Amino acid sequence: MAVSLSKRVQKVKPSPTLAVTARAAKLKAEGKDIIGLGAGEPDFDTPTFIADAGVDAIRKGFTRYTAVDGTVELKDAIIAKFKRENGLIYDRSQIIVSSGAKQTCFNVCAALLDPGDECIVPAPYWVSYPDMALLADGVPVSVYAGPEQGYKITPAQLAAAITPRAKLLFLNSPSNPTGAAYTKAELQALGAVLAKHPGIVIASDEMYEHIYWAAEPFTSFAQANPQLYDRTVTINGVSKAYAMTGWRIGYCGGPKELVAAMSTVQGQSTSNASSISQRAATVALNGDQSCVMEMNKAFKQRHDFVVAGLNRIPGISCRPGAGTFYAFANVEGAMRMLGLKDDNAFAEYLLVEAGVAVVPGSGFGAPSHMRISFACSLKMLEDALQRIERVITAPQIKRA
Repeated sequence: MAVSLSKRVQKVKPSPTLAVTARAAKLKAEGKDIIGLGAGEPDFDTPTFIADAGVDAIRKGFTRYTAVDGTVELKDAIIAKFKRENGLIYDRSQIIVSSGAKQTCFNVCAALLDPGDECIVPAPYWVSYPDMALLADGVPVSVYAGPEQGYKITPAQLAAAITPRAKLLFLNSPSNPTGAAYTKAELQALGAVLAKHPGIVIASDEMYEHIYWAAEPFTSFAQANPQLYDRTVTINGVSKAYAMTGWRIGYCGGPKELVAAMSTVQGQSTSNASSISQRAATVALNGDQSCVMEMNKAFKQRHDFVVAGLNRIPGISCRPGAGTFYAFANVEGAMRMLGLKDDNAFAEYLLVEAGVAVVPGSGFGAPSHMRISFACSLKMLEDALQRIERVITAPQIKRA
């Protein structure tokens, strides 16, 4: 018998980043020499003192259910982090811990959006935002900001995108995939627009806050716009900064009523995040932060190397980022040189001809681009850039 799938799930596409990672893994298993630059996770091990806290939790029997919205000790660590680093004051009723910030974002959509409600998504965007809105029967509204404006939307663009059905805005800074980060002044300018539309909730995804090297200190959206605190959900997690992707801990601070609704959604899906991971995350947030600074230093070095290397390749241009471990390059010229119809064909060409796996920009709402993750060794990045340059320039040499 044929299974009749819901219309809701048929609107959604698989994550292109996960698809690229799986394809690269399959080719490697078949014995192919593949350099995978698709996955968005640090190549560092979780710092020892954090991992030890997880092991200790297991040995001491901290292996049972917790409250759906997180342990008291982790909530208190999150409250302390928000106050210490962002100047934001929350109480426990305003905090929820989830199985990764991806679940936090999904909970926001499920708790907030009704059929037909619009979710504004600046593009280039993290691949999951539009599909999460669709799964909640919302309507994603993409607002594109190209390289000429630093991949950051303007207040005028935001104002033009707002309709009476607009209910949610996702803002990701520093950005996956571009590495772009909004300055305090830019956040305030966007906030001035949003202040005129009291029905819109702002989901500020700040997952890459600590992988950051811009001259101006990082500013949280709610920190820049205290007048919008009551309708801002500040989203973060331990996955990227502490190399804890597999531990699956995300969290947010936000309006009490919305956080309670998110807890209800979570209570009927995953329930609590892993008890063991919550104990380790508590130690991460409360502990010595020098490990974060050391990893950030390595990411900045890799960023500089990759951006310079990409800009030396004919047909590719790449703006420097302010943070994250991604380089987002415009490959329109290279596509033309190779006679390839789109960025999907370009990514396939690099995979087959160069053995380098990248993610096509169209998956992020930015055709003619590619995203490279530089969460790997400099040696591997050097090899990857040499391979890419070779397969782009070789056909041109032959034609000449």
